[in-house]
Amino acid sequence: MSDRCVLILLALVLSVVQVLGHLFQGPTKEVLERTYDVIIVGAGAGGGAAASRLSENPHVRVLLIEAGGSDFMNLNISVPGRASTLVRSQFDWNFTTVPQVGLDNRPIVYPRGFVLGGSTAINQMAFCRGTKDDYDRWAKVAGDEGWSWKKLVPFVRQLDRMTLPADRHNTTGEFDPSIHYNGTVPISVAGFPLTTDPRVINTTTQLPDQFPFNLDYNSGNTIGIGWTQTTIYNSHRVSSATSYLAEAWNRTNLDIVVNTRVTKVLPLGYESGKPIMRGIEIAQSASGPTHTLQARKEVVLSAGSIKTPHILMLSGIGDAAYLTSKGVKPLVDLPSVGKNLHDHAFLGNSWLVNSNDTLDNLRRNATLAAEALAQWKVNGTGPLGLAGGSQLGWLRVPNASEFFAALGAEDPSAGPTSAHFEMITTDGFVSKRVSPPTQGHFFSFITAVISPTARGNVTLNSTDPFDAPIINPNLLGTEVDVAVMREAVKAARAFVAAPAWSDYILSEFGAFGEAHTDEELDAYIRNNTDTIDHPVGTVAMGKGAEGALDSELRVRGTIGLRVVDASAFPFIPSGHTQGPTYILAERAAALILGEM
Repeated sequence: MSDRCVLILLALVLSVVQVLGHLFQGPTKEVLERTYDVIIVGAGAGGGAAASRLSENPHVRVLLIEAGGSDFMNLNISVPGRASTLVRSQFDWNFTTVPQVGLDNRPIVYPRGFVLGGSTAINQMAFCRGTKDDYDRWAKVAGDEGWSWKKLVPFVRQLDRMTLPADRHNTTGEFDPSIHYNGTVPISVAGFPLTTDPRVINTTTQLPDQFPFNLDYNSGNTIGIGWTQTTIYNSHRVSSATSYLAEAWNRTNLDIVVNTRVTKVLPLGYESGKPIMRGIEIAQSASGPTHTLQARKEVVLSAGSIKTPHILMLSGIGDAAYLTSKGVKPLVDLPSVGKNLHDHAFLGNSWLVNSNDTLDNLRRNATLAAEALAQWKVNGTGPLGLAGGSQLGWLRVPNASEFFAALGAEDPSAGPTSAHFEMITTDGFVSKRVSPPTQGHFFSFITAVISPTARGNVTLNSTDPFDAPIINPNLLGTEVDVAVMREAVKAARAFVAAPAWSDYILSEFGAFGEAHTDEELDAYIRNNTDTIDHPVGTVAMGKGAEGALDSELRVRGTIGLRVVDASAFPFIPSGHTQGPTYILAERAAALILGEM
């Protein structure tokens, strides 16, 4: 697809909501009376991609149901620099976790997308494919070489395409063009220069052993520091709605219904003792009417790592003893549903800097912020076209075998191409725990535990499908994860001690600057860590009883029911989860079409 074609596609998306005949704001009579081959629940990365690929076959009629609305081109969604405004907005499910033991018993806000595009419409837009070792571990756990990196390459090639950044600068040396293809999702490197950019890159030449430069972390080997690739095109956010679904808008065999929740999956009968789960129940409110729909071939749950297990448990699919205790009649005894929840822990670490030219100015100066928005509206340039950080680092702890052995643990990463922790650069103050200072200018490293060992769960709050489930990601729930975060903070300190920062860094800020011993660091970490918003694994594929799904993502013990979202991941990728969810959906669609 040429840049001109993408521009035309983007223009179409900007107006399509008002003219699309197959977008319904609720379950109309027309929808309820139609027959669909596949019904997909949830329009995020998994559901949006699967709906698009399945509807490429004109003989397959697809219904895509989204609980949220259709305003996926809202200004706050479209402007990358406004991503933080989307948390606790009308585009967020507004979940909150239970108190996290590993975070000093603090509950935390748990954002999930509630709009066409799902969490791809509210995330920080980092695009990562994952690593060779990540997928090879999936293949081993699932007992299916189809999930290996080598076998997934055809699906990776269908996924992304590199485009020019907003400022059209020369991107030579910022990514490897030979590993990017003509895929559906346009991505780019940062389109607005920051004064810290050369300092970050220079550090990789000054401290190459500890912080090697990585030309392109999407090669399958993430280790090193490199330029962030983001789902941004022409300075606009790219979501599954503006990419995959945009390609499918005019297909007569795809209907999309928004503002509608799937409350449970229904059995239509039995075959060989297994329930045929091709029915769904839908409603728009807790007090409103319910309706039922049936799929001829399959129901696909793509509601995400929180809502997919929630729907399954409400449908009687889960741990039978637990469901009985909650007043739900068990249909399929599948104890692993809702378990294995894991996530990447997030910690903002900030330094005062010798500069008055940082992104802190946008937060404090309303006039400057208005000027930046006006500039973005005119030509897409300026600081509001930036996502979370212009560079990413993926690193392993030194002497990993000895490090984890001393903790009485095995190396939790998938292998040498996969990181233990991540470092994200930000030209300004960052914290999910501390309010931004009213004075001073900052540089921050976000550190993240990228191969966590802690596991949590999703459980029922009640049998009312409009009640949020109980969410426990168990962040920093093991001493291993705390130790890895401690190493990440130490690495961030070592990074800014390089000569490249000697005239820039002034001092560490706040509680960060008061934490020196390991004990002090651990206390600082527990009191300031949050989530990076990557929940996975709650309906994971795997061999035997340990897997809720088989290797082709079918729910065990059922017929006609599949899961296509990050809940299917047996292990979290050592990277951000948007890209791997798209990859999973690409293969899932091929598997489904192969059975049509």
